[in-house]
Amino acid sequence: MPMPGQAAYRGIHLIVTVSMIRFGNKMNVFEAIEKRHSYRGAFTDQLLPRQDLRRIVQAGIQAPSGCNKQTTSFVIVDEPELVQRIRQLHPRNQAMCTAQAYIACVVDRNPPAVYADYQFQVEDCSTATENILLAVTALGYATVWIDGWLRLENHADAIGELLALPQDKILRIILPIGVPAEMHMQRDKIPFDQRAWFNRYNSLGE
Repeated sequence: MPMPGQAAYRGIHLIVTVSMIRFGNKMNVFEAIEKRHSYRGAFTDQLLPRQDLRRIVQAGIQAPSGCNKQTTSFVIVDEPELVQRIRQLHPRNQAMCTAQAYIACVVDRNPPAVYADYQFQVEDCSTATENILLAVTALGYATVWIDGWLRLENHADAIGELLALPQDKILRIILPIGVPAEMHMQRDKIPFDQRAWFNRYNSLGE
């Protein structure tokens, strides 16, 4: 009989840590980090299997959260009519208007405190989303983190209504997902020694 936590560990091991296999290619977690990019191009019309969508969201479910409250919930959108209605809301964004599926990351509209007077739902949602981004990359798909647009002109509430979210919940992040029709790469990052140091901020010589 497996010890407590072993099943969850095996899930993480399968989804992220070891190799994810798609189209005969293997990708470990560091390769996924290096290849992950914000994809704003068009997607092909290839549909995503629900098995892959479940694996991707399971990666988000297994992310850490403040006080282990696991506050982020998810709605996976793959119903063609519903996908089309969401596409029409953001026609200027190629990824949003050609996606074959969406992952909606949902939090409380008025989050309660979980540690002293603090709540961590933004952080919880962010860690879950990063896990999802890596899983998407590892499986050979692409996506882009959509957040700011949701806060404009009641877009979050408009999509939330389509998804039948309760009044006390709000859409914080939406991820359009599909097979990329274009080749994009991760943008250049500021070098390590300009953003990270050992022991002291902006220290030199270590």
